Amino acid sequence: MKRKALKYAFPYTLPICAGFLFLGMSYGFFANSKGFSFIYPLCMSMFIFAGSMEFVTVSLLLASFNPVYSFLLTLMVNARHLFYGISMLNTYKDYSGIKKFYLIYGMCDETFSVNCSITPPSEIDREWFMIWVTLLNQIYWVFGATIGAVLGSMIHFDTTGIEFVMTALFFVMFLDQWDTASRHLPALIGVVCSLACLLIFGKNNFMIPAMALIILSFFLCRNRLDDSAKVVKAPKTKDGVKDKAANENLLPSTKSLNNKMNESEENT
Repeated sequence: MKRKALKYAFPYTLPICAGFLFLGMSYGFFANSKGFSFIYPLCMSMFIFAGSMEFVTVSLLLASFNPVYSFLLTLMVNARHLFYGISMLNTYKDYSGIKKFYLIYGMCDETFSVNCSITPPSEIDREWFMIWVTLLNQIYWVFGATIGAVLGSMIHFDTTGIEFVMTALFFVMFLDQWDTASRHLPALIGVVCSLACLLIFGKNNFMIPAMALIILSFFLCRNRLDDSAKVVKAPKTKDGVKDKAANENLLPSTKSLNNKMNESEENT
């Protein structure tokens, strides 16, 4: 049963593997350029396992000790995981033991997308399917980050500007959320509040005021921020044909993944 679940889960993780290896290696190079040995990205990718926050952690470790700032920044960067967890409550309610805790711990954006949108056939144990998806994705990330750090210590080149990888990462995340959201008010609030605080407090002190202002703005505009974007799997009709109308409700990344898997099923 475990092997069948692994065999079924592996193809769904291959597109994620390509992205995680490249981004993980970039993170490893970035950490090495800041003076950290490969042990740091290895351990952080294993125990933090939050790609964007791992980039930020490198800077936090080099800055002065400020636990309140670190806590608020971590909360803001990874707040979306709260909603991931809530949406998976019904799925995880029948699971127990260490497997359940690992599914919760290992949930990242890509793992959530696959586990939430893909329903394996009845002969495949869904719990083991989700565990393999989660574990494979973490292996890809840990391997990429470690290899990047090792290569960074062996291959010497000018790393000036490599920290821009973190800026590019957040910019791509912003564009992806802008593209998938039906309402752009939350993004506009974030941009306006950040720019205002940057102009008022300066680049070294604007982060905490910006986060506080964003939270306050969200609270005041909470009635207008209801964005009920759905992540569902396109069901099959009685004759086994995928429901194209339902597929239109998918997020773009999930829709693309489902379309690829549907084409694979048709070819076989």
